[in-house]
Amino acid sequence: MSEFERISEHIYVMHAERETDRPLLAAVAGSSRTLLIDGGNSSAHAAAFREYLEQEGVRKPDVMVLTHHHWDHSFGVAEWSLPAIAQRQTADILRGFAGLEWNEETLSRLIAEGVVSEQTRNDMRAEYGSNLGLIRVEEPNIVFERFIDVHLGDLTCEIRYVGGDHAADSCVVYVKEEGTLFLGDALAPSVYGGPMKYTTGKFLALLDTVFAYGADVLVESHGRPVSREDFYNDVRRYELLARQVLRHGSDREAVLRDLRADLGMAAEEALPEDLTEAAGYFMNGLVK
Repeated sequence: MSEFERISEHIYVMHAERETDRPLLAAVAGSSRTLLIDGGNSSAHAAAFREYLEQEGVRKPDVMVLTHHHWDHSFGVAEWSLPAIAQRQTADILRGFAGLEWNEETLSRLIAEGVVSEQTRNDMRAEYGSNLGLIRVEEPNIVFERFIDVHLGDLTCEIRYVGGDHAADSCVVYVKEEGTLFLGDALAPSVYGGPMKYTTGKFLALLDTVFAYGADVLVESHGRPVSREDFYNDVRRYELLARQVLRHGSDREAVLRDLRADLGMAAEEALPEDLTEAAGYFMNGLVK
């Protein structure tokens, strides 16, 4: 069941849905323009959010921005018929996708090439059923390299290219006057082209970038909007893990031992499952 929420005076979201890998979509409604953040993973996904915005009386979106190229964020773009802003790498990849005939054969080839994963195939089947031929990928038409600002009248959205393991083209969107930072999937591990991984240096650099904004609310595409305090309390554990990997390298036992100490845990106490899983991702990132 789709869930919608107005998270501030100017920001409306459609929450993420795990069943078909639908990420969070957002609309930032200023006094003269509305910016849509991400296009959705299908026409049905996009249409559901558009219907909600219409019911709420939100000004119709004037422009959208893509946080990165992955299918769940971009395959609904065509449904909106809007100018689309994207980082250059995003635009290049989607231009290639737009020229493909989408079917099981194409998916098999892309999986073999490490462009998508078997999980992507499963999620696409869940979203599209047997109608993969309905996929229509649209190339963005406003392309930037490092930064671009979008002025919505009384609001300014600062869009910044940050990269990272999850997608080399990842961007974040900061709604300055609302103190709200949309992270896309920038802080997630890689999901394509091999085992899931974190590269320690990239991860810590991204955290520095995120913390520098001093945002009051942070929004990840497959999570819930959280306060700065809650976000820091959660991500600090991963920061400590990354720093222990920097210290000990591939010595997993030493990494987890000292991480327990950092967290004030007893030596025999079991670490939370998400941290032991993330430790595996960081170990994968050490392999050249």
